[in-house]
Amino acid sequence: MLICLQNYNFYSYSFPGQKKNVAKNLPLHIINQKSEMGKVLVIGAGGVGTVVVHKMAAAPEVFNEIMLASRTISKCDTIARTIGGNRVQTAQVDADNVPDLVKVIRSFKPDLVVNVALPYQDLHIMDACLETGVAYLDTANYEPPEEAKYEYSWQWAYDERYRKANLTAILGCGFDPGVTSIFTAYAAKHHFDEVHYLDIVDCNAGDHGKPFATNFNPEINIREVTQKGKYWEEGKWVWTEPHEIHKPLNYPGIGPKESYLIYHEELESLVKNFPTIKRARFWMTFGQEYLTHLRVIQNIGMARIDPVIYNGMEIVPIQFLKAVLPNPGELGENYRGWTSIGCRIKGIYKGRDRTYYIWNNCNHEDAYHETGTQAVSYTTGVPAAIGAMMYMKGLWKKPGVWNVEQFDPDPFMSELNTRGLPWHEEFDIDIEL
Repeated sequence: MLICLQNYNFYSYSFPGQKKNVAKNLPLHIINQKSEMGKVLVIGAGGVGTVVVHKMAAAPEVFNEIMLASRTISKCDTIARTIGGNRVQTAQVDADNVPDLVKVIRSFKPDLVVNVALPYQDLHIMDACLETGVAYLDTANYEPPEEAKYEYSWQWAYDERYRKANLTAILGCGFDPGVTSIFTAYAAKHHFDEVHYLDIVDCNAGDHGKPFATNFNPEINIREVTQKGKYWEEGKWVWTEPHEIHKPLNYPGIGPKESYLIYHEELESLVKNFPTIKRARFWMTFGQEYLTHLRVIQNIGMARIDPVIYNGMEIVPIQFLKAVLPNPGELGENYRGWTSIGCRIKGIYKGRDRTYYIWNNCNHEDAYHETGTQAVSYTTGVPAAIGAMMYMKGLWKKPGVWNVEQFDPDPFMSELNTRGLPWHEEFDIDIEL
């Protein structure tokens, strides 16, 4: 069985009961959907932004003009030069400043703004899109800077305004959230009459060679993984202490990895949009070395998000920590190993119990050779580019604010197979959860 096909680098293993990937059997009108060329503005020049513009630049039939904007324009220029061919224009923008965002948007006149900046900036960019009459897409939900709080309420509150403006806003179009939500929608559409139990599993079995580093923005990453756990069960949220619940899970082509129950934002929208779900959980792997460093960081106060006074200056400890930790965008060169992310689902189909496991495995080295980034950035950036394609093609285009599982999953699933993130599925196996 092929785990990762990107760049034709094959890794094989056998798995009993394997079923063929069915995306290749999608209707031809979906697979061969004609594109509407358009202009896209990408905000954020980190690892994910790098992948997004690489993938867009490789699809001139969809994106005829691309602009990459960031607070630091030199980062944008470096990415644009790497891609070459004058495919990517660049601009400087302060994503915390709505008038500045509006100025850049009006100057470039994009059809869509793709937000891969900080989650603190989501609402500023959504405001700017409303003011300029431009569609919006992001990869992660809004977070208030002063509190590690993960919920969609702030962005869902924009729904009526986007409807009245006849604009589309697409939320959470990375891998998790994003592909995991689309996996769930695909399963519910094709393989279940009712989805009852959902477990999203996220494994990074890679090694970057650093004593401690985060795979994306350290400030966001550390806030996320140190919060209390939470899962959905029988109509209510159940809270847990951080990393309280954990167990080894077997990941295809990787093997057993200790996996920890944490809260992740897509659970909130999935239990809302699939009300038959009785329990929904999210699991992520952490190495012991990572957890040890994380505990030390917390114990000495460097994970604090509230400001402290140092030498008469106000600093936020976690922001200082971000400045001294390795840059996630520069980890790719020495990264080895795989990621494995998917959904393990139990439910009912034609009156019988059914289990279903759908996943993608991605290789860090392959991701670096293609885009200069590691696989965590790659698996987030590719879906964002595909989501933008879905909008440009008119397949995911309707007024209002939408989570990705509310759109037709089929054309997105087909593109995953051809854009570097092939997926695999197994039926009626022991999914361990």
